Amino acid sequence: MQLAEGIQRHGFRKWYERQLLRSHAHLVLTLFSVLGLMGALEAASRFHTWQDQLTDALALLASAGIGLWSLRRYLYLLSHAEYVANQARCPACATYGRFTLVGAPSAEPPVRVCCRQCQHRWSIDA
Repeated sequence: MQLAEGIQRHGFRKWYERQLLRSHAHLVLTLFSVLGLMGALEAASRFHTWQDQLTDALALLASAGIGLWSLRRYLYLLSHAEYVANQARCPACATYGRFTLVGAPSAEPPVRVCCRQCQHRWSIDA
């Protein structure tokens, strides 16, 4: 979901909460893939036929690939949410996260917002 679309649909605080939940769900997936990787490594010492070893090697590669992807996704989502959250304070009155979008939401990176308290306008980079 794009930043402007998410803020318009849910508000900034709910958007931020959802981004954090999504990122931490990827962290849980990373932990599960580490458990799968450890299980595949343990099973590698017990199998002696080449079919079992091939199956174990595929499980090991799949666990490692999913783990790397989910860790990378976790770090991206978390850093993006924090980057946007650091810009959510009104420069004029220092009110945090209480703003509305100015104009229609666009896919362009700078999102124009207006403070609900003092009506000051500023841009948030995505």
